[in-house]
Amino acid sequence: MQAFAYQTPKSVADAARAMTAEDAKLVAGGQSLLPSMRLGLSAPSALIDLGAIDELKGITVDAGEVTIGAGTTHAAVAASTAVRHAIPALADLAGHIGDRQVRNRGTLGGSLANNDPAACYPAAVLGLGATVNTNKRKIAADSFFTGIYGTALGEDEIITSVTFPIPAKAGWQKFKQPASRFSLVGVFVSKGPAGVRVAVTGAGANGVFRAKELEAKLAADWSAAALAGATVSAAELNSDLHGSAEYRAALIPVLAGRAVG
Repeated sequence: MQAFAYQTPKSVADAARAMTAEDAKLVAGGQSLLPSMRLGLSAPSALIDLGAIDELKGITVDAGEVTIGAGTTHAAVAASTAVRHAIPALADLAGHIGDRQVRNRGTLGGSLANNDPAACYPAAVLGLGATVNTNKRKIAADSFFTGIYGTALGEDEIITSVTFPIPAKAGWQKFKQPASRFSLVGVFVSKGPAGVRVAVTGAGANGVFRAKELEAKLAADWSAAALAGATVSAAELNSDLHGSAEYRAALIPVLAGRAVG
């Protein structure tokens, strides 16, 4: 691992100013960036640690919405009574991310900014029709994810929080890779202010996506029975040593049905 500068700003404004350094990287929980640095896959000239910025942490529920600070850990979301009451499926998702170390260090904002194609949080954000709030603007979930490890974030843009509309119903199911606990296929379903949404992670060749064909079936009949016999095309799905595209395609409607309950 090469040498790098290290900064610990105390505000979002200070962090944004520090981003002007050439090849500087933000680090939140460090659960993705630090391993890639150890492997030599990433070599930033400076790390800007967001961990000391209190304004990035916390959970509030107001006017039919749950807003979670970008620096809030997965463990804090999973343990939050407010989240468990308002959106139980979101708390369940957070409680099964990675292992205990990852849950206690990894953050909501870090997960979304990294946008790993098998990460869990992108499915919740897309599946609930959430809004990603940054230091510059608000980005709708449908516009935020742009491909594998790609997002709509600008070079000096920092996620500050995410606002989730509280759904009438929601569910989450993950078929995990046993060693990493990443999703071979993960499906988040919801019925609420953003309509009926079905978001899939771990399966798409271009990252997280909405399964529109399943959304149409659930919009007509919100039940597991409505998905009996439903199919998803394997044309744009991943195929690797853990499972073929056809295998993942078969899993998606099954997990969606289980998530509906």
